[in-house]
Amino acid sequence: LYLPQIDKRHESKDSIFFRDGVRRIDFVLSYVDDLNKEWEKKLERRKEFESNLQKAGLELETEDKKESEDGKIYFVKIHAPWEVLITYAEVLNIKVPIKENDIPSTVENPLDCMLTPLRLPEKVMHPEPDYFTAPFSKDKQELYLINDENTFFSPSMRNRIVNYILTRCPYGTEEGKKKFGIKRLLNNGTYSAAYPLHDCQYWKKANDPNCDNERYTLYMEWARFLRFYKEQPLDLIRKYYGEKIGIYFAWLGFYTEMLFLAAVVGLICFLYGLFTMDENMSSKEICDPEIGGEIIMCPLCDRECDYWRLNTTCASSEYSHLFDNVATLFFAIFMGIWVTLFLEFWKRRQARLKYEWDLVDFEEEQQQLQLRPEYEAKCTQKKKNPVTQEMEPYLPITSQAVRFCISGTTVLFWVSLIIASMIAVIVYRLAVYAAFASLMENTQNLQPIRGLLTPQLATSVTASCLNFVIIMILNFLYEKIAIWITDMEIPRTHMEYENRLTMKMFLFQFVNYYSSCFYVAFFKGKFVGYPGAYTYMFNRWRNEECDPAGCLIELTTQLTIVMAGKQIWGNIQEAIVPWICNWWGRRKARNNPENLYSRWEQDHDLQTFGPLGLFYEYLEMVIQFGFITLFVASFPLAPLLALMNNILEIRVDSWKLTTQYRRPVAAKAHSIGVWQEILNGMAILSVVTNAFIVAFTSDMIPRLVYYYAYYENEDSPMSGYINNSLSVFQISDFPDRNKPKLNPGNFVICRLVYRDYRYPPDHERKYLHTMQFWHILAAKLAFIIIMEHVVFIVKFFVAWMIPDVPADVTAKIKREKYLTQKILHEYELEKLKERL
Repeated sequence: LYLPQIDKRHESKDSIFFRDGVRRIDFVLSYVDDLNKEWEKKLERRKEFESNLQKAGLELETEDKKESEDGKIYFVKIHAPWEVLITYAEVLNIKVPIKENDIPSTVENPLDCMLTPLRLPEKVMHPEPDYFTAPFSKDKQELYLINDENTFFSPSMRNRIVNYILTRCPYGTEEGKKKFGIKRLLNNGTYSAAYPLHDCQYWKKANDPNCDNERYTLYMEWARFLRFYKEQPLDLIRKYYGEKIGIYFAWLGFYTEMLFLAAVVGLICFLYGLFTMDENMSSKEICDPEIGGEIIMCPLCDRECDYWRLNTTCASSEYSHLFDNVATLFFAIFMGIWVTLFLEFWKRRQARLKYEWDLVDFEEEQQQLQLRPEYEAKCTQKKKNPVTQEMEPYLPITSQAVRFCISGTTVLFWVSLIIASMIAVIVYRLAVYAAFASLMENTQNLQPIRGLLTPQLATSVTASCLNFVIIMILNFLYEKIAIWITDMEIPRTHMEYENRLTMKMFLFQFVNYYSSCFYVAFFKGKFVGYPGAYTYMFNRWRNEECDPAGCLIELTTQLTIVMAGKQIWGNIQEAIVPWICNWWGRRKARNNPENLYSRWEQDHDLQTFGPLGLFYEYLEMVIQFGFITLFVASFPLAPLLALMNNILEIRVDSWKLTTQYRRPVAAKAHSIGVWQEILNGMAILSVVTNAFIVAFTSDMIPRLVYYYAYYENEDSPMSGYINNSLSVFQISDFPDRNKPKLNPGNFVICRLVYRDYRYPPDHERKYLHTMQFWHILAAKLAFIIIMEHVVFIVKFFVAWMIPDVPADVTAKIKREKYLTQKILHEYELEKLKERL
């Protein structure tokens, strides 16, 4: 048997060809010979699978384990010849060039010269000319612009075609069932990996002149943090990684650009709060020794806590003005409109990309109607498809119902688990709150920090940190459960699988990340009762009260810790973990000569991006989107935090994809899919949550009611507000359960810690709510209705005003369809004339 000599020139680091140096490697399979009891079965599967691949027309070349760097791994290189490519290009309805685009480009923007520093070279931004395209047909090959069969289909198209064959290639019959697909062979250990190759090393160009070096270009122009201010080369990303990854980076880039506007307005609102801190009458009165220093407050906990003076909360009341001022209201309304502009302008951007990337006629159904190999393997019963009139597998209704019941019960159990963990954190808050209150009041050593750290704030900070740890643990566990129950449901198509998994993961993460913020915003301090009639949780722990400065500062603390913690942890997970894994995996290979550590081995040692890699990226950004829209009224700096994170996120994602991961299989997508609906839902919910935050969590409405209706001094309408808003309680009315052990100051009355409007002890309606309380409640409800209606009317008007598809794109689509039909018609006429 003659074995061809291995030419070490083609075994160098940047080789992406077979040993003959001509045929391109489109895919690589690897396996290890582990001599266990399954060894013979795996060998048999591989033989059958590789034989069937060759029958399908693919060409294979195997690298013996002796040639590998560690002497253990076999590599099977796969090449798709021209005949296979054109056959499956027709099956997959791939669009290819028929004529160079003659539609003149749009008029240049006069501001373009100012944006020159942000631009990338034209060759990087537009790596290939713009063509009119048509779906490929084997019978009309002369119609297409085929200059070179080797380069006509791009590497990403080629790996998509080969992956399609691999996922459907049979490898035998086991237990009476026909088995097929590379995914199953990877799961059962027959192969250890399957991946397309990167075209070169990322840090230097390949020696081979036939190599495109697109990975190197992407690294130099896109994946380095020093290029953070540059535009993204979306066309090159799409060409190298496929449309699905291209559309994600287009969306992330557009979201980051739009965040810039929100961040600037949020910063201005924050600065307004900063510069008007000294003018805030409420904090002036709290800090004044003659006013706040003379107001004696009721104890913060039962029995153990003492009476205290209001001016000890001076610092926190000053800081709360940073986030609780008139600008907060303006920013909440602004963000309601911003989110609409973002979603509407994204639809236009998406429509432009659909045209530029030949996705106008691409319906996901074309690709997604193809059944998942797992569905075909697990569903043994068959019925006729009414569309194709062919027999295909299906899952009986009874089986579907049972699976959905198990799935729904599991999801409900896990959501209940989150709610239970949140209740546990609330119990922690209540238990620790009393301890902090007692400790801070009775310990002289803590006097210096009491002004900065009130018991409420200390409890909030520690509870937020604990809550963040619980969130991360539950996330890790639920991720595996969600994939397991989605697999168990056996979705029919890839699109159905992703949509189901997306909804499960999003529902879980929504409850997980936002439940604590909803508690602080809408429940904390709202059901406290009053001295002598406090409300208790489980009849043991007294419900939390808000800080005298309001609950908004605590919501801000909660939001900052969870949002910033999530972003920092996310970047560590995304960048540092893959880098450490790759460094550990390749530490031996560095000692070997360059020509022994081949291109396929280098890529084999990288991390796997996986079919759900992009799903996690979207999920991370959508959860962030929730933080900056749902609770933005409490923290105007949230968009600025998100902007800084996203500038880093784009470069981290591009760096890890280009340098730390194997090349993903190219896939098509013409939109961000089900995420669009999720974003729309959050946009509508954000208007409601922000209206409620301004009305019920912030102190704005009570202040405005006092300013216009209950002021005592015409020259300074806000003076006397603090005295007016803190109800009086007679100490002798304390029951034994609540009464402090000591009263060294022999105080007769104390004031309620939180804003409450009750009649004084000498009134006939003692401790019942005053008319001012009902006026404020009516004003809050009226404000919610007015704000929601105003924002929704503006939102729907803006959405109606802005068309989803730009006029020039509509014209181009019509022009391209007309010209394509004309070219095809002329071609058919020519063919007919030749036959006649």
